Amino acid sequence: MLVRIHVKQLRLGMHVHELCGSWMDHPFWRGAFLLDNPKDLKTLLGTGIKEVWIDTAKGLGIAVENDDDEGETEEEIAAEVEATLAQADQSVKKVERVNIVQEAARAVKICAKSKQAVTSMFHEARMGKALDAEDALPIVEEISTSVMRNPGALISLARLKDKDDYTYMHSVAVCALMVSLSRQLGLDEAQTRLAGLAGLLHDVGKMMIPLGILNKPGKLTDIEFQSVRDHPSQGHKMLLEGKGISDVALDVCLHHHEKMDGSGYPEKLAGEQISLYAKMGAVCDVYDAITSNRPYKNGWEPTESLRKMAEWSHGHFDKRIFEAFVKSIGIYPIGSLVKMESNRLGVIIEQTEKSLLTPVVKIFFSIKSNARIPPEILDLSKPASKDKIVSHEEPVKWGIRDIQELWSDMPAAPW
Repeated sequence: MLVRIHVKQLRLGMHVHELCGSWMDHPFWRGAFLLDNPKDLKTLLGTGIKEVWIDTAKGLGIAVENDDDEGETEEEIAAEVEATLAQADQSVKKVERVNIVQEAARAVKICAKSKQAVTSMFHEARMGKALDAEDALPIVEEISTSVMRNPGALISLARLKDKDDYTYMHSVAVCALMVSLSRQLGLDEAQTRLAGLAGLLHDVGKMMIPLGILNKPGKLTDIEFQSVRDHPSQGHKMLLEGKGISDVALDVCLHHHEKMDGSGYPEKLAGEQISLYAKMGAVCDVYDAITSNRPYKNGWEPTESLRKMAEWSHGHFDKRIFEAFVKSIGIYPIGSLVKMESNRLGVIIEQTEKSLLTPVVKIFFSIKSNARIPPEILDLSKPASKDKIVSHEEPVKWGIRDIQELWSDMPAAPW
């Protein structure tokens, strides 16, 4: 039976079913767990959380003397749950779009905690603990809400991952990309949530690859390469043993390396044999992979990555899905360095609804003077704007090492 109690009524041996409050407001990566560690109890009492739901079928209940005051009947619990769900629906509708700077600050915190949660979840999976979808859903919800407020902030930040953290932050990034693509394709809220969860779990099979192979900077041997190619099947097996894992997550995990021309793996599916979600997963997975720094190579710039993907799209990606993906992140994704017709350099800081070719650019460098200039924000979609983009540029060519700070007004990401 589920009972809501004040946090001060918690005691060791209780099973916490849910913490009342935002996932971002507490230090635990999962919301449901057996409270058997005195340190965890002390930590909970030190947070701003006031109430929790406990499951008396899985752990201790509240003391008898408190039952009359704090216990709730099943009818009251059902009404409480319905009210909570209704409130959640209203909160979704109230999510308002904010600018990139506002969301970047929140996105940094979401990325950091999501990385912590995915790392813990995947490490437990490596040790043989079954995955539970309920543990992953709070991560998906926070990422989805951030994407709703401003799709570019979290997606761009998640791309700036350290080589050693690639697998975990890649999962966070693909989750965000899947949510953004789902919205572009017009999928409903439930479908978007399924897509996000699938993106978060799609690479869990990499936990079965030895770290020496996963992080190897040099060329893989044939045996090592086969070990890497086995990760979709290994992940699918792990998810089958999990709890509450959807068919969509199972499908994307197994089939995100399939290609439209049938040359992918593990089942060499082709064309319409590949599901919508697996086609989405293929695009999102490749984009984040090639834009990220890896142990064996540095990532390409976002615009260059899209150009390469367009070249591969005939045999690799579904054309409609790829076109929707480009619309979801822009031809010049946030963080891209561009050269302007005015012979200046700028960084893309925002997309605009009018055209993929007219984003918001922060101008900061004069090519003529070969020097930084006071930043100027240009919305290229405005009629008064006379400047335009003529090409994308490689930051290394110009010795620019602070692209993130330029587009987000935030220091380097802490991962």
